[in-house]
Amino acid sequence: MQTIVQRTVWIAIVVLMCTSLQAQTSTFKAPPPRFTDPQRRARLAAAFPEIDALFREFATRAHVPGAAWGIVIDGELAHFGTAGLRDLGSKAPVERDTAFRIASMTKSFTAMSILKLRDEGKLALDDPAERYVPEMKALLYPTTDSPRVMIRHLLSHSEGFPEDNPWGDRQLADTDAQLSKMIAGGIPFSHAPGIAYEYSNYGFAILGRIVANVTDSSGTPRSTAYERYVTENILKPLGMTSTMLEPSSVPSSKLAIGYRWEDDRWKEEPILPHGAFGAMGGMTTTIPDLARYVSVFLDAWPPRDGSEKGPIKRASLREMQQLWKPSGASISRDASGTLQLLSAGYGFGLRLQQNCTFNTMVLHGGGLPGYGSQMLWLPDYGVGMIAFGNLRYTPWGATVNAALAALTRTGALEPRAVQPSPALNAAREAAEKLVIQWDDQTADSIAAENLFLDRDKPHRRADLDDLHKSVGACRARGRFDHLENALRGDWTMDCDRGKANVSITLAPTMPPKVQFFSATVTTAERPPGGSCPQ
Repeated sequence: MQTIVQRTVWIAIVVLMCTSLQAQTSTFKAPPPRFTDPQRRARLAAAFPEIDALFREFATRAHVPGAAWGIVIDGELAHFGTAGLRDLGSKAPVERDTAFRIASMTKSFTAMSILKLRDEGKLALDDPAERYVPEMKALLYPTTDSPRVMIRHLLSHSEGFPEDNPWGDRQLADTDAQLSKMIAGGIPFSHAPGIAYEYSNYGFAILGRIVANVTDSSGTPRSTAYERYVTENILKPLGMTSTMLEPSSVPSSKLAIGYRWEDDRWKEEPILPHGAFGAMGGMTTTIPDLARYVSVFLDAWPPRDGSEKGPIKRASLREMQQLWKPSGASISRDASGTLQLLSAGYGFGLRLQQNCTFNTMVLHGGGLPGYGSQMLWLPDYGVGMIAFGNLRYTPWGATVNAALAALTRTGALEPRAVQPSPALNAAREAAEKLVIQWDDQTADSIAAENLFLDRDKPHRRADLDDLHKSVGACRARGRFDHLENALRGDWTMDCDRGKANVSITLAPTMPPKVQFFSATVTTAERPPGGSCPQ
């Protein structure tokens, strides 16, 4: 009987402990950031006519025969525009289903394939590349202490190979045998692997070979095996039915013919077929298809609970959009004279930029003889932009930036708002009570172990007495003005003769308690965030 009682008591204790832990966990968890403006989509759409004018004016000025562009908002192609001709000979206009070659934007598809294989346990990013491409075993490294080239290096352009634009563009149609012979013959290093960013088409051709060798052990040509894997595992799951790696597979009535402007006239460029270098820049697609692709990256944000859509995990999509190798920073003034800071680098198959307006811009351009393209999106804003042209290396950068500026001027291009955790809301309510009238019991209930070691209760109470002498009695605000994240925020309380700024940060404990608490007289309004000095 005693054993049964003891067992019953033990089970009850376990249940209570589990219930308590669940309560603590739910107190910590915060809802994901969200957009708060119900008119956001309609307000952004007000900029579409101006954006169309920007793209058409650029196409005329830069002698672009034909162009197409699109704006993606919250996973949908919200706007589409065209200008000019896809084929000068037949005078065929650019249409919604016109396919352009997107060149180096192909690299992100290769990177996505590598991460899918990583997620499936078929390779590791820190594996030496020579494990899957034996021809690399004979490489002569620049120093005796150089690490072997890893897959991670290839994905982030940090393998140490020299920058190879525009040489790489002309290798697009190389055969598998040519690539194998080239690798076995040696590759010169400009840096030891892992220490510097340098753009390498060659490195992504090797990644394409890795995809082929890991997924197909038959006698299928390696470039064909790569094409098959990307088509079956990336393109088809996304419904990208108009996207091809071999341009001859595109119906002639849909393909934009590539040109260069030379001697005051357009000259047609030959279209190189998909070959061993296709993994670095061979893909052909349409605006609607690429909008689906951009939407997948945008949908990876914010991190959240819920089912996965694929073709790879949301966490892996976010991993591709993280800065893995910086490429430098610069300061300049824009056309209005405003000082601008730009820092940049490379993720996995994608470029990353940060400026005075946007903390994170994910992008990639593509240029080949006959074509120029650009895709850019803002993960925190749910907005992306795509542009295609059938002019040699069509330079879309300035026009895309101008289009972003037009969206910004609507006032609706705002990031998702961070949402406080229940624990932070509870701590704010308690902190407001302390500001209004100090109470030791309330203070003890929210304090992390460091709080009164850093500044004891008598001194904190005296600090608040001094605050009241300056601004008088204060009233509860009931909400945060600014959230750094789900565990840190600040707000302003109205007082009889002024305002008080209150700030709290929760500790990494369960349940989270207050490790930092400050209440000071507000002397000025918070400066606007995300702006550089003038």
